[in-house]
Amino acid sequence: MNLRTTGVLAVLTAAFLVTPTVALAGPSAPVVIDAKGPGVFPHSADYDGRSRQFLVGSLSTGTVSVVSRDGQVRTLVDDPRLTSTQGVRVDLARNRVLVTDVDLGTAKTSRPETRLKTAGVASYDLRTGKRQWYADLAALTGGGNHLIADVVVDCDGTAYAVDTQSANLYRIDRRGKASVLLTSPLLAGDPNLDVPGFLDDIAASSVALAGDHLIVSKGGGGLVRVPLRRPEQASVVKLNAGLVALTASIRTLPDGSLAAVSSGLLTGTAAVVQRVRPNRDWTAATVTVTDHVADPITSGITEGPRGAFYTVSGGLLDLLQGRPNAGFVLREVRIG
Repeated sequence: MNLRTTGVLAVLTAAFLVTPTVALAGPSAPVVIDAKGPGVFPHSADYDGRSRQFLVGSLSTGTVSVVSRDGQVRTLVDDPRLTSTQGVRVDLARNRVLVTDVDLGTAKTSRPETRLKTAGVASYDLRTGKRQWYADLAALTGGGNHLIADVVVDCDGTAYAVDTQSANLYRIDRRGKASVLLTSPLLAGDPNLDVPGFLDDIAASSVALAGDHLIVSKGGGGLVRVPLRRPEQASVVKLNAGLVALTASIRTLPDGSLAAVSSGLLTGTAAVVQRVRPNRDWTAATVTVTDHVADPITSGITEGPRGAFYTVSGGLLDLLQGRPNAGFVLREVRIG
């Protein structure tokens, strides 16, 4: 076990003596997919509507796996260039999947000197898993810690990525050329938001596209609005109630609102699903709770079959404790 995990284990182990509930049988019961992926510890998921399968990354390996509705798991991407795959985003228009490459110290190839230094976004063919390009984002900033938490793709193929350990928002064009779109105190880490012994000063946790804006979630429960045409005019979204911390993931809904899920990482209590309904220009929004997730460490949310939404619980506590896992869970949730 990595020595840096001991603090977080002392805080969390007692809290996670919780047995997730099992969905009741019946026509209206939510779908629960028990994925049979030993050694795969996903942080996020996305859905390939063409093949009708989910794609997940793994914090223990640099892989991307395909998950069928019956829970079967097969490896699509196994690239030695990757350390850990955290964010996963399917781009059907270009038949590719984008992933973020990180090093939390939890991967099989992690070393003390590389922890929080790896920062990349890579593109792979959605059918073959062949790498198309790799963008090294750490090379753009001249050092410091990085954790590329999430990536989103615009309709023209431009990708945008957020960094949990810096105040940077990145832009990557269709060929993999990267640049810093914005550096702002609004995106900086919160010195009061730590996972003890594991991750300090948590900043941006996820990113979504909403019309002409990027919406960035902060781990502490806030949202930042970034106009694509004028990113320097970024501003905090005024919320009637904060998102539940730690905010783990946000996704755009068909009507332009957002679905969000907390992680439950610091409390061991049920993760919370929320819906964010904005005003016309995303300067303000209304937040409501729509569901709870029995699995405390829930780290991702994604659209799935027939427009339903699913959360992913990837077994982070097992990973931190050096325990093997039998698989992970994708759970259907209500978004209101």
